[in-house]
Amino acid sequence: MISRLFARRSSPIGIDIGSHSVRLVQLTSDREKLIDAIRTDILPASTEADAKEHQARIAAALRRARDGGEFQGREVIVSLSDHQLFVQNLRVLKGDPAAVQKQVQQEAAGRIPFSAAEAELRFVEAADVRQADTVVREVILMACHRPQLHVLLETIEASGLVPIAVDVEPMALVRSYVGQFRRDDDRKQRAMFAHVGYERTAVVIAQGEDLLFVKYLDLGGRDLDQAVARHLEMSLSDATALRRNNGDRRSEGQDHEIACSVAEAIRPILERLAAELSMCVRYHSVTFRGQPLVRLVLGGGESNAQMMEWIGKRLDLKCELSDSLRPYAAKSFPGRRGQWDVATGLALRPI
Repeated sequence: MISRLFARRSSPIGIDIGSHSVRLVQLTSDREKLIDAIRTDILPASTEADAKEHQARIAAALRRARDGGEFQGREVIVSLSDHQLFVQNLRVLKGDPAAVQKQVQQEAAGRIPFSAAEAELRFVEAADVRQADTVVREVILMACHRPQLHVLLETIEASGLVPIAVDVEPMALVRSYVGQFRRDDDRKQRAMFAHVGYERTAVVIAQGEDLLFVKYLDLGGRDLDQAVARHLEMSLSDATALRRNNGDRRSEGQDHEIACSVAEAIRPILERLAAELSMCVRYHSVTFRGQPLVRLVLGGGESNAQMMEWIGKRLDLKCELSDSLRPYAAKSFPGRRGQWDVATGLALRPI
C-alpha cells in the first residue's frame, strides 16, 4: 500500500456527469498541474430512452472521454448530482457528536423524499446560530437514495472505470473555489458560489473550505432556452442553438440584433435567478452574523459574462466568472470556463 502511494503520479479522474455531457479532469498527484480535461456529449436517443439505455449512453460517453485523452489509470471519483442528492439546512441542539448525529437522523426521517431505511445520510456542521434565546447548531443534511447510488456505480463500472470514492457536488464546488482563491485572506472570507447547470443551479456559501449553506434552485439553462423559444416563436432545439451562439452580446461574430432579442427573452429568467440568489444572501446575513459575503463566483456550463454582469448589479456584490482550471493548466480550454468546476473539485479531493 505504501509503495502504491509513493508511486502515484496522478490524482484519480474527477467525473462530472451532466444532463447532456460528461466532463473528466485529472491532475498530477501534488494537485499542481493538469494532466488532461475532456468534455464529451452524451449521444441523444432517437426516442424517449428508458433508464437502462440512458445508463448505456453515459457509459459510452465516459469510455470515449477516457480513451480520447491522456488520462493515467482508471481510478475515478464521481459526484452525486442534484438529481441524486437531497440537501437541506436544518438546526439541532448542541451536544456531543453522537447526540447531534441522532438528532440529524431523526430530523432526516421526516424530511427526505424516500425511505430512511434506503437512505445514505451525511451531514456537515456549519456553525452555531442564535434561535430566539437559544444557541443551536446549523447543519447541512445531505442524503441520497441507495438504489440511485448503486445505479451510478454500475454505470461507472460499465464504462471500464474504477470508482474509488463518491463525493457530493457542493463539496466539489467548494474545493474548486478554494483552488482558485488561494490567498490566506481569501480563505478567511465568505463567498457564494452559484453553479448554473442546464436544469438547476447549485448555490453554496462557504468560508474557505467550510460549508455554511447549500441550496438547489429550479432554474437553469433549460429555462433560458424555453424563454427564447417562446419569445421568438421557434422550436426548443432551434432556441437552444440560437442562445448558444448569441447568448453573450460581447462575443464576436454574431448578429447584434439577434443577440439583443435573445437578451430580451432571457431577462425575466435572469431576474428570477437574481431574486433567488438575493434571498440566499439574505439568509446568510440573518443566520451567520459577523462577516459579510465578499464575492459571488458564477460557474457552471450555463454561466457567461452577460449573466455575471446582470446578477452582480442586481445583488450589488462583486461578481466574477469561475475558471477552475486556470491554476493548473498552461493553456486555455474551449467553451465556457465554469463547466469544469465540479470535475476539478473532484480531482482535488484528498484520497
